[in-house]
Amino acid sequence: MDYEQMADALAFCGNSLLAPMTQTANVGLDPAFWEAFPTFGDEGVARAAQSCAMWAAAFGRRCESADQDAVTRCAVEYTRLFVGPPRPAAAPWETAYRAAAAGVETSVGFGQATFEMRELLREAGLGLSNENHQYEDHMGIELLLLSELFRRAAAADGDAAGAVAVDDAAALVRKAASFAVEHPAAWIDAFRAKVTEAAPDGYFASLLGMVEALLQVATR
Repeated sequence: MDYEQMADALAFCGNSLLAPMTQTANVGLDPAFWEAFPTFGDEGVARAAQSCAMWAAAFGRRCESADQDAVTRCAVEYTRLFVGPPRPAAAPWETAYRAAAAGVETSVGFGQATFEMRELLREAGLGLSNENHQYEDHMGIELLLLSELFRRAAAADGDAAGAVAVDDAAALVRKAASFAVEHPAAWIDAFRAKVTEAAPDGYFASLLGMVEALLQVATR
């Protein structure tokens, strides 16, 4: 696996979930972006990239025929799904899905998972500027932490120090896989299902298909 490419792919997905498209990159609306997306030699990622490219092409045609701005439509979808009002249609915080697994219906994003993520971010030496006032167990933030672990693995793998650096890279990859299993991969299915239920033909249902495929690769 190309660790740097995995870091970039996860960072793109994470940032796309943290702010509406009016504030982030809109390359996800370009079929060519997905056609060039790294697949890591994985059939699941390749299928997800093809699905995203097909969605982007179809969405572009729909917006053109309706004389609508594609970025604005995606920003509206983002707000309805992850912000509200009156509440998010698909809560983007791990806490909500842990509660659901315990039989409690909630859209609140502050709980044990939040504290766990705070500690993991602290251990990684990372701070949260939190301009969007998000809880630390937001899917986007979890993907960004996973991205950083792979970026550090890439740096260690490319270090000239020799065997020690390679060992460090392997340890970081194992740490990344363990984190992915315990956090984002543990609730991506439920999160994606909520998003797909609320906006089955939207950008984020398509994007989360890619997230799920990337997490499957990251946890191997």
